[in-house]
Amino acid sequence: MTSTYITTTIPYVNARPHLGFALELVQADVLARYRRGAGEQVRFQAGTDDNSLKNVLAAEAAGIGVQEFVDASAAAFTGLAEPLSLSVDDLIRTSSDLRHRAGVERLWRACAARGDLYRRHYEGLCCTGCEQFYTPAELRDGRCPDHGTAPDLVVEENWFFRLSRYAGQLRALIADGTIRIEPAGRRNEALALIDGGLHDFSVSRSTGRARGWGIPVPGDPGQVIYVWWDALGNYLTALDYAGHGENLSRWWTGSSRRIHLLGKGVLRFHAVYWPAILLSAGEALPTDIAVHGYLTENGRKISKSSGATVDPYDVVARYGTDAVRWWLLREVPAGADADYTARRLVARANEELAEGFGNLVNRVVSLVHRYLGGHVPAAAPCVPGAAALEEAVASAPGLIATALEDFDFRRATEAVWQVAREANRYATHARPWDLAKADDRTDLAAVLSALLRACQAAGTLLAPFLPDASARITRQCTPEATGLLPEPTPLLPRIALPVPAPVPA
Repeated sequence: MTSTYITTTIPYVNARPHLGFALELVQADVLARYRRGAGEQVRFQAGTDDNSLKNVLAAEAAGIGVQEFVDASAAAFTGLAEPLSLSVDDLIRTSSDLRHRAGVERLWRACAARGDLYRRHYEGLCCTGCEQFYTPAELRDGRCPDHGTAPDLVVEENWFFRLSRYAGQLRALIADGTIRIEPAGRRNEALALIDGGLHDFSVSRSTGRARGWGIPVPGDPGQVIYVWWDALGNYLTALDYAGHGENLSRWWTGSSRRIHLLGKGVLRFHAVYWPAILLSAGEALPTDIAVHGYLTENGRKISKSSGATVDPYDVVARYGTDAVRWWLLREVPAGADADYTARRLVARANEELAEGFGNLVNRVVSLVHRYLGGHVPAAAPCVPGAAALEEAVASAPGLIATALEDFDFRRATEAVWQVAREANRYATHARPWDLAKADDRTDLAAVLSALLRACQAAGTLLAPFLPDASARITRQCTPEATGLLPEPTPLLPRIALPVPAPVPA
């Protein structure tokens, strides 16, 4: 049986989660649910990155201990599983999960044994916001391109990883698709990074600069393992890498697909640094790297550090899980940015969920009760005028499969929406309420049968995208023990925008 390992990045917990991280979680959840539904064995892995200097600084600002701070803050990230209806199989916390430290130490020793770790003096410009060193050429007007802050000049002695040794191998693996990066523009970006020349990079920090927080370098307690090395290791450590456990052989070494989902800002780490570390350690490589863009608000990237943030808990509480998931999947182009507004979310939910799917199912089930006493009509061998609807239903599974293989969630949901759109068009054209006036109700039964099958198909097709709405639609369109359809109930009601607060005079 095919097995697939799906991971999200693990976020710093220096502040509350934002809607941009929810995007990645929902995308990963869709892939996991879809592949499980296709009969695959799937592990959906997420977690939190606790060992960052950003977390230390945030704890100091809050006036509490670092562990206490990260424990409380991490709960806000791991707690997203319920409001977003996520089917996460496991969560790893890098500061407190015993699997992690032991696994990172094993990974470090494996690279050291290969001769790929060495210590030297270093001076560089480091952005605390993204825990990344930049060359002057990579800065924008002397500032971090992501955070807009001036980097700190760091002068110290660190451990370095021999990234330059793996440039040729990395380029070949990405170019021939062994490591598949989607969309193609991000693949080209990774190749350009390699072609621009790979330099060995720092993989430790002095214990003093790290404020004593993090995983000590094995055999060198004066140094702490760099947070990005530490964090990348979670994809292995969560599988009990240190203990050579069954999960490691099942989900990493022996899995059919190893899929990393990540934002475009961390492409370098996942497409270059991480595969090189794995090559050094003699471990299997990721098969797929799926890169999404940023969510913005009024053109500004939504992030914890930028001040432009949208709390997913607040958005779900106001508009509901279905509306939030649907907007994230329907509005965000593959690999590109999307601007969030409450109005866009509400408009999409009302037009497609309430008026599209919800109204369709309610109308069809109501007609079955009104004209056929709730009895499910038998399928007709030929339904006049239903060709476009039947084509939408028949083609949707293949279109969804192709789109999700390309990590194009907007194209996948378009195939589901096409079923609802064609069903509503067909209902308007066939006018079953007029057919009910005829003495012979054969045509009425055929039309309602076609419409009910479309509703049932929509419920099934929605399962990976909107699991909650899918379950409600499926129940509504499935006969009860009596043989009758359940009485129609509101499935996806319209939602309203909040009334703006009055402007003080």
